[in-house]
Amino acid sequence: MKEIERYAQYLRNESAAGADTVEGGGLLNFPLTRRVLQVCQANSLWPMTFGLACCAIEMMATGMARVDMARYGAEVFRPSARQCDLLIVSGTVTKKMAPALMTLYEQMPAPKWVIAMGNCAISGGPFKVEENYSVIEGVDTLIPVDIYIPGCPPRPEALIEGILKLQEKIAGKRHPWPQRRMKKSTKIHPID
Repeated sequence: MKEIERYAQYLRNESAAGADTVEGGGLLNFPLTRRVLQVCQANSLWPMTFGLACCAIEMMATGMARVDMARYGAEVFRPSARQCDLLIVSGTVTKKMAPALMTLYEQMPAPKWVIAMGNCAISGGPFKVEENYSVIEGVDTLIPVDIYIPGCPPRPEALIEGILKLQEKIAGKRHPWPQRRMKKSTKIHPID
């Protein structure tokens, strides 16, 4: 377990160092270009197909037509970590699953974001008792987490709210690309 803890600390340090270089600008600083890229990143999140427990059912429901997270820019659940920039950890993380989770996080290209969905992913949930030695107390002990969504399990609307909070964190404002809205003067006429 010490090996996993050292590796998790390495990933957290690497993520913190990467965040400093991205925001700092570097040798050339183009604020308008950076702002346009942030809006594009916020509106084209590609989450990974990664579910661990019952919260994964709610995550799948978020992609269905009733809730439809495609309206908010998180369109396609990708099957490979190399094609994703958003990892939604939904469910109980165990010590046996921890190395695979950290490997998937490491394979994701930068910039990358993590959402911890559900009480089990945030703190171990109801399964973190003395007799259950295999549950990890929060995914943030392994990898850096950007957004926490509490609940057991959280509703699909809560995941949409988490995605909007992540967009706000990336681009600086909530849902940076406005949706089309109907005009208020639109009247519905009965069919003759």
